[in-house]
Amino acid sequence: MRIAKQVGNGEVVLNMFAGAGCFSILIAKYSKAEKVYSIDVNPSTVRYMQENIRLNGVYGRVSSMLGDAQEIVERNLRRTADRVLMPLPEKAFEYLPQALSALKKAGGRVHYYDLEYGKKKDDAIERVRLRVSERLQTLGAAFQIRFGRVVRAAGPNWYQVVLDIEVSEPRTANNKCGFNERVL
Repeated sequence: MRIAKQVGNGEVVLNMFAGAGCFSILIAKYSKAEKVYSIDVNPSTVRYMQENIRLNGVYGRVSSMLGDAQEIVERNLRRTADRVLMPLPEKAFEYLPQALSALKKAGGRVHYYDLEYGKKKDDAIERVRLRVSERLQTLGAAFQIRFGRVVRAAGPNWYQVVLDIEVSEPRTANNKCGFNERVL
């Protein structure tokens, strides 16, 4: 619900690791998003997602897509989204270039999830913030991390962390993701 409440009227949302569609369906039901693209690589999960879309009456607003998010973004969804969700901590870091390339030229928001070890919750948040900032800088993105918090404990001294990242004014350049070299 935290993310659904942030989605603006007419936004296009991309959920790169949608699973059974929980985030996507909540966004479609509780925001005025124009479209929510929901990708997952598991055929069984996509079938459940399609059933959840039907049961929740969001057919047409949520589009389920079977396949690897990297390939689908590169092939079909470049410069499409106002907002990208990355709720799979195990893959989010690896897929950051595709998340950036999915954002519209004017930029947008990325909701990034990661797992991190830390003696304190604040340590875990700061470690993720630093690692992601370094990666975004190497990708040439202009960005600001607007929010970070621990979502839940994932084990002794392990935390699931979310960062809300605002990417601003991406421009086409000669680098891999098509972003300029400015960093805020």
